[in-house]
Amino acid sequence: MTPFESLLVQVRACTICEAHLPLGPRPVVQLDPKARVLIAGQAPGRKVHASGMPFDDASGDRLRDWLGLTRDEFYNPERIAILPMGFCYPGTGKSGDLPPRPECAPAWRNPLLQQLRRIELTLVIGQYAHAYHFDGKKTSLTERVKSWRTYWPGVVPLPHPSPRNNLWLRRNPWFEIELLPMLHERVSEVFA
Repeated sequence: MTPFESLLVQVRACTICEAHLPLGPRPVVQLDPKARVLIAGQAPGRKVHASGMPFDDASGDRLRDWLGLTRDEFYNPERIAILPMGFCYPGTGKSGDLPPRPECAPAWRNPLLQQLRRIELTLVIGQYAHAYHFDGKKTSLTERVKSWRTYWPGVVPLPHPSPRNNLWLRRNPWFEIELLPMLHERVSEVFA
């Protein structure tokens, strides 16, 4: 077993926040050292917890459309690494899913990221991933996504593709007009 395979076995057996998980632990990640694109998301939802496949829901349908990828392309770990801030479903709060559990990222994120040495494009999705991956300045998600050219071409800040963000998408038509065509092109370029 390689060091990467050993680490992945440990991640998939993780129970560090078990007491706080309403459905119990089920770490959901997709990783391979050959991956060229990293998707840094939030945490699995209830449907993803049930299936064990990241973004196996309406959010995933929209994200695949944003990237111009088929399901087969998206779920190829040698192409796409999916490493959320929290690996297990955190439960439901008053206005949607709870935030990712805080134990997960400090325990696993750096060791896993060190295994992903071929990443050419990192997609940072949602406010919790933004807080972790960017400079820590208090910037709204909208302002960060609007400043996507600042991070281009290696990193792209994105809103969460959840249907809950339909209002955000309607209020920010520049996202689909300006950013998404460039994102399609960049994803194609990485895999060319």
